Amino acid sequence: MSTLSSPHSEHAGTGRELRRRRIRQNWGHPWLYVPLAGALLLMIAPFLWMLSGSFKPEADIRRVPPVLIPTKPSIGNYSELFSRLDFSSMFANSVVVALAVTAGNLIFCSMLGYALAKLEFRGRRSVFVLVIATLMVPGLVTFVPLYVVVTNLGLNGSLLGLILPFLAAPFGVFLMRQFISTLPDELIDAARVDGCRELAIFWKVILPLTKPALATLGIITFLGSWNNFLWPLVVAQNEDQYTLPVGLALASSGQDFTRFGILLAGAVVVLLPVITVFLLFQRHFVAGIATTGLK
Repeated sequence: MSTLSSPHSEHAGTGRELRRRRIRQNWGHPWLYVPLAGALLLMIAPFLWMLSGSFKPEADIRRVPPVLIPTKPSIGNYSELFSRLDFSSMFANSVVVALAVTAGNLIFCSMLGYALAKLEFRGRRSVFVLVIATLMVPGLVTFVPLYVVVTNLGLNGSLLGLILPFLAAPFGVFLMRQFISTLPDELIDAARVDGCRELAIFWKVILPLTKPALATLGIITFLGSWNNFLWPLVVAQNEDQYTLPVGLALASSGQDFTRFGILLAGAVVVLLPVITVFLLFQRHFVAGIATTGLK
């Protein structure tokens, strides 16, 4: 008597075969994992050294040959860092400046990106070419003119002087324009037929669809503003306006040499908010990078 196989057993066998095939495909070229593992190690090695060095005494950091694991680990570098710095004030300044700059870029860059992508007006192509041209200008070239403008406006020595020049960046405009260009025009036309004005279309239709691009722009802008050192060093006139990178550089400078232990401990403290922001928005960040500019 012939036995008939049930559909359930056939589906189970097919599923097992697919899993075996995927395993063979994933591990079919194991030699690829060797250079990938080496590249990963090279990438994270500076961070491991920074974290290890923050718990080392100064003698261990300057030892030749260097040692990765501290001989006598301690939190002395962190304690001295917080005792030297007005940490709460500098941390608050960094947070205010970074959040204000990020919010400004998210709003203004998305507005201009929407206008360049979906609105018809005279000179639109010229404006977009100008945005692309500004991407090729190094930031140091505009540093002195920007400082003169901020000084003439009376913003030197204030947090507003740290925020205002960076509220909109050419890269953000380009990123948002490229992403918004991929959105279908039918959505905007339907909103116009329903009687929505352009500002309502932007807030209710465009912005909800641009979350991946906004997350990408937000992370990049927050990272750049949080780590900005040269501009706050020049514009801030006293310690009340110092941000964390500036305060860290001043705190780690001794009379005769740099205190690398304090510098590494401060680098860990400065890095933690950036890692936190990236972990919270990494899914949108990857989606924004992957889909921007496909059209």
